[in-house]
Amino acid sequence: MNILSKLMNPRLGALIRKEFAQIRRDRRLAISLVIPPVMQLVLFGYALNATVSHLQLGVVDDSHSAQSRDLIATMTQSGSFELARTYGSVQELGEALSRGELDAGLAVPMDFEKDLLRGRPTSVQVLLNAMNANTAAIGQGYAEGVIQNWNRTFAQGGLHAQFRQIPTNPATRRGKILLHPAFLFNPGLITNWFTVTGTFGVLLMLNGSLVSSGSMIKERERGTVEQLLMTPATTSEIIIAKILPLFLLLCMLVLFAAALLRLIFDVPFRGNLFLVLSGGALCVLCGIGVGTFIATYTKSAQQAQLMAFFINPPLSSLSGSLSPVEAMPQWLQPVTLLNPIRHFSIITRSCMLKGSGMDTLWPNYLALIGFATVLLTLSVRRFRKQLG
Repeated sequence: MNILSKLMNPRLGALIRKEFAQIRRDRRLAISLVIPPVMQLVLFGYALNATVSHLQLGVVDDSHSAQSRDLIATMTQSGSFELARTYGSVQELGEALSRGELDAGLAVPMDFEKDLLRGRPTSVQVLLNAMNANTAAIGQGYAEGVIQNWNRTFAQGGLHAQFRQIPTNPATRRGKILLHPAFLFNPGLITNWFTVTGTFGVLLMLNGSLVSSGSMIKERERGTVEQLLMTPATTSEIIIAKILPLFLLLCMLVLFAAALLRLIFDVPFRGNLFLVLSGGALCVLCGIGVGTFIATYTKSAQQAQLMAFFINPPLSSLSGSLSPVEAMPQWLQPVTLLNPIRHFSIITRSCMLKGSGMDTLWPNYLALIGFATVLLTLSVRRFRKQLG
């Protein structure tokens, strides 16, 4: 009842209305609450997509046969590769790859069709520009998949050529293992779903810290904090009035960003949407706590930006939101448990993609509640000390 009576206090209501009016008059702050997060979410969702397509392919066709032309057409019609040009020799192809003109190269030997028709094993050489190791690995997978599909199509046409020759012992000829992979929660292997659900938490945390620190520093530079101290409002009412409007506006951003995930990127909502929104609200509180803490240690907007530069990038890179935590060194993985963004990313992905509930995600919610409590307590104490 004590907290409710404070919230119903007319002085606090007047302070909250004053904060909303100040945000409405500050166009830069109002714009920063809406436009940058939306643009960042959309751009990151597309720009950080790990799917690679239309790799520039160079070809050396020494066979000049119907089968070689069919293989080249299959490579380029898949959408993974795009035929850049043909070359007269493998040496010319290698030089083009070294100049960065191509992403991959395909060399077909002279006896390619003859060996296929006679049932002999044959091979084609695939050259990959490994300056970008990730692109090269993806290109290798594309090439292997295209060639395997072409092999099956070629065999179904009535030509029973031996495409692979795997030496085995007689004891191993009794059977074989067939692999039938099943991709759970993301059957289409859509990489955007992992990226945007991770970027969601990063944007809430970063925008919460930047907006809250910027708002408080601007008011301190204008001298309105001293004017508030001359009013009958208590220190607690001033602090609540500073935090509550930003929290409500950023919670609207949580709802808007969740709608973007569904409408633009077609991310499924298999679980409870309230769990995602409540987790986002806790993440926003963590961001406001970080921003308020930064504002109490700096005297200008430039100092706040410099201090945020040393806090926000580590939070983003150690969150597991853009790259899996399992890809990090073993000694670094436990450190990510101290990051609120990681726990919110787990909540978002588990609720949306897996349909998990509170029975599974309660440790992450407890972690977010703990982080929000600690960060807000430290920042409020610092702000109260400044007001004193």
